[in-house]
Amino acid sequence: MGTDFSNNFTTRNCTPSDHPRIISVMNDWWAGRDLSHMLPRVFLEHFCDTSFVMEKENSLIAFLVGFLSQSRIKEGYIHFAGVHPQFRGIGIGAFLYDRFSENCLKNGRSIIKSCTSPVNKASIDFHKRIGFQVLNGNSETDGVQVTLDYNRPNDPKVLFKKELYLSPNCSKRHGQKQAT
Repeated sequence: MGTDFSNNFTTRNCTPSDHPRIISVMNDWWAGRDLSHMLPRVFLEHFCDTSFVMEKENSLIAFLVGFLSQSRIKEGYIHFAGVHPQFRGIGIGAFLYDRFSENCLKNGRSIIKSCTSPVNKASIDFHKRIGFQVLNGNSETDGVQVTLDYNRPNDPKVLFKKELYLSPNCSKRHGQKQAT
């Protein structure tokens, strides 16, 4: 397993009351990019069992909003995730993704998908580092495959996929073999 954050942080499922807290940090955490419109409250109403917040002394440190697809029974989808800039690089994002992965596997899901904007190089690097593959798109931006007009016109996205599995050679970071 990755780093154990249980001594310093509290991780729990999201509740609808977390929505204002999450929305209030998004502008700062994404360096002035206002992405709050991409996370309506309905996600925390209907996907609280598969979404998480991490706190330290009641301050929001990180969150992950994900769900189990109702249309694609083998898939889970991470819609949005963020880590406070002062806490990046210590494994919190990977920890939350692992927690979501465990939930997916427990519910018979073996694939996780996600996406990000091509301007978010840190997110692209993060996803690759934890075992996601970049899916082929219909264009390329800065050497990365993108799917144009993903949510609306002029909205390219980098699409990711990770296959999960359990085997004796599998570490807690699902999809990666343990070193021997």
